Amino acid sequence: MYEIFLKTLPFFTLIGVGYISGVTRFFTEEATAYLTKFVFYFALSAMLFRFSSNLSLGDLFDWNFVFAYLLGSVVVYLLAGVVALYRRVLITEAAIEAQCSIIGNVGFLGIPMLALLMGEAAVGYVMMVLAIDLLVFGSIVVMVIVGTRDGRMSLGIIRVLIMGLLKNPMILSIVAGLLWAVFSLPIPQPVNEFMTILGSAATPGALFAIGASLASKSAERIEVAGWLSICKLILHPAAIAFCALYLFEVEPYAAAVMIAASALPVAGNVYIQAQHYGVAPQRVSASILVSTAFSIVTVSAVIAWVSALYV
Repeated sequence: MYEIFLKTLPFFTLIGVGYISGVTRFFTEEATAYLTKFVFYFALSAMLFRFSSNLSLGDLFDWNFVFAYLLGSVVVYLLAGVVALYRRVLITEAAIEAQCSIIGNVGFLGIPMLALLMGEAAVGYVMMVLAIDLLVFGSIVVMVIVGTRDGRMSLGIIRVLIMGLLKNPMILSIVAGLLWAVFSLPIPQPVNEFMTILGSAATPGALFAIGASLASKSAERIEVAGWLSICKLILHPAAIAFCALYLFEVEPYAAAVMIAASALPVAGNVYIQAQHYGVAPQRVSASILVSTAFSIVTVSAVIAWVSALYV
């Protein structure tokens, strides 16, 4: 584990540099927002397109992988939701807390870190996890919040979901890359070099942006944030590991990547949703802050464990 910790340390150190820059106001919230936009719409999209354009849909899609991740995530999702309802919070707040328990920072932290630590072959599996998170669980929370407020399910919710997906550059870049691969279209050398240069900015940019954004997060409702962090950092990868290794017998390397991806801290896009709909944003903020701090140890431990599965 010590060797893995040393390998993950530079990633979290870069997050720390971003955090210090944000706390000292050397990097303002406005600057962080624009850096995040650059990474989200340009650098990360270029990286995802470049990786996905070299994959085939058959290599990427595996039903055992999908079912294992879905079942493990649903178990933890329901657990967090039931615990929230037991505390007698609103169903919309329970849905947001359930999101915190399973939606990890796959895009900004998982893709660049796991690609370097576990090899570029990991990216395809990480993208599958990202797609499930966005398409399935990202849709569920919107349907619960909007449906609860409207008092019924309507076509308007479907329109909101579709527009949200169409505006998400990560989904678009993955789909565009896969279509490029399906039709076996050549990538001109200048375009490939452009994508490589732009995509290489995703790792440092994303990690720095994570840290800088944490500077504006507060640690209110620390007991709830602690519970949700346990769900995300420990229970989620444990449930995924059981489903992937014992119930569905996912290929060892794919299972290892899936488990590592599930061990990542709470994603920033959960906060964006919470803030957009006005549902417990401070609670989500605290969960992101606490889970990211403790993930320095837990992520290293999980990656060290899963590395033994395919070596």
